[in-house]
Amino acid sequence: MRNYLKFYIDGHWVDPVTARSIDVINPATEASAGRISVGSAEDVNRAVKAARAAFSSFSQTSVGERMALLERIIAEYKKRYADMAAAITEEMGAPVALAKDAQAAIGLAHLQTALSVLGKYSFQEQRATTLLVKEPIGVCGFITPWNWPINQIACKVTPALAVGCTMVLKPSEIAPFSAQVWTEIMHAAGVPAGVFNLVNGDGPTVGAAIASHPDIDMVSFTGSTRAGIEVARNAAQTVKRVHQELGGKSPNIILADADFKSAVTAGVRGVMGNSGQSCNAPTRMLVPNARMAEAIAIAKTAAEATTVGDPASGAHIGPVISATQWDRIQRLINKGIEEGATVVAGGPGKPAGLETGYYVKPTVLANVNNRMTVAREEIFGPVLSILGYDTVDEAVAIGNDTPYGLAAYVSGTDPEATRKVAARLRAGQVNINSAAMDLMAPFGGFKQSGNGREWGDHAFGEFLEVKAVLGFAAQAA
Repeated sequence: MRNYLKFYIDGHWVDPVTARSIDVINPATEASAGRISVGSAEDVNRAVKAARAAFSSFSQTSVGERMALLERIIAEYKKRYADMAAAITEEMGAPVALAKDAQAAIGLAHLQTALSVLGKYSFQEQRATTLLVKEPIGVCGFITPWNWPINQIACKVTPALAVGCTMVLKPSEIAPFSAQVWTEIMHAAGVPAGVFNLVNGDGPTVGAAIASHPDIDMVSFTGSTRAGIEVARNAAQTVKRVHQELGGKSPNIILADADFKSAVTAGVRGVMGNSGQSCNAPTRMLVPNARMAEAIAIAKTAAEATTVGDPASGAHIGPVISATQWDRIQRLINKGIEEGATVVAGGPGKPAGLETGYYVKPTVLANVNNRMTVAREEIFGPVLSILGYDTVDEAVAIGNDTPYGLAAYVSGTDPEATRKVAARLRAGQVNINSAAMDLMAPFGGFKQSGNGREWGDHAFGEFLEVKAVLGFAAQAA
């Protein structure tokens, strides 16, 4: 049992202003895995005060000093790598291999990427007699989700540290264990007091206090579009910068000349991974109507080959995060059936033999059109919808017919054709032929999928203000 009842403020582990705690549920067992304290606006005030006091000195540190700090954090992260992976498995039910090889791994990768970027990043540029200076924006408030918990912490905290910001983090109260391990890593690495602060709590209390706090200069939020709207509303009164990475309903266009077995199988795996709990999952598969039967058969085989089970069992996917999420997924699967979709694989209910735990059957729905609820709403579970098209123009139109725009996918054997489709898709990232992840590629969305970009050098700009110093240099004779 993990009991994390203190917050990390101004370099110390401190008791909350008011003692109140909640259980953290292991979704594989439905039993308590530990407890955390739930904070208040007063706890946020203490953390922001510490971050504000630390900013004056930390913002003036040199690039070399911050690089040395990142190197120390990387060293401590490596020491705690196994602890990090174990925490992620306990808090969100990630299979052991996924927690180790992807979830924990990407946290370390963001640290290493930021270190590399910082060594080459230019914070000044002279234009004629004017000097343009990029300066840290100030105190940042971070509100992070449960689905890739350390990824979203690392891709915010790391670039903010790299450029000289201070911060207050509120991780998801549903999956807070990895944030605790991260904070212990930061402390062991010698992050100066007040630079990084952790306050656990819920969105309506701690999240709202962070978003609305007058001494926080920027809030960065990852989560649902609905919650993102509330963050923006709370932040508006203080005119702070708001960065959001929100929901998605990503199209996956399989062109007629694609290798169907490879492309459709990859598309199914892309949805099922992490139990479908990825905002950029390719949840709408668009295939030519002339090859629909073939695509359905391949998708059925791939989904039925996806094993579900206890995170330690070696199964491909574990449970979804909570009873609330399980209920939502079931409601949407049933809504799809009610609206005319055909269950090709999976369907409602729990997999056989998995009555305890929030397990969902890997599900494929066919005969879906883009007006159906399952094609419009983000399900956030291992559920794929297959839609048909007759022309490429129709496929692109369907792909773009969504309030979201986080990611899109296209597969085909003609490079020119796939690039043309990619150019027409309205999304922050477009993946051609299952390309490998690129940590330097900016990550973020169009439309209601958010604003701003994370990852790589683009992330640095989110945490910087630009100052123009006129008359910095003498006028040329």
